[in-house]
Amino acid sequence: MNAKQSLTAVCSAVALGLVTSTTALASSGATNKVFVSGPLILLFLGFCALVVVIQCIPAIIMLYGMIKGTISVVKDEMAEVKK
Repeated sequence: MNAKQSLTAVCSAVALGLVTSTTALASSGATNKVFVSGPLILLFLGFCALVVVIQCIPAIIMLYGMIKGTISVVKDEMAEVKK
């Protein structure tokens, strides 16, 4: 069996498994519960989301600098060696 046939067999097995899969039997008991969160929990989750967004700002600035650095044309200058 060559690589192409084995890759086709694996892809077919994964696709067949995903198409024929059903829900787990253990998950049917807890789907009717309603969890009510208080305002402090929502405030905590909002604070966590704010921390994540604030941490993304330096990453975006660094990505902009990296893209700007790769696009800009660098002049090739010869360095002189002192003896």
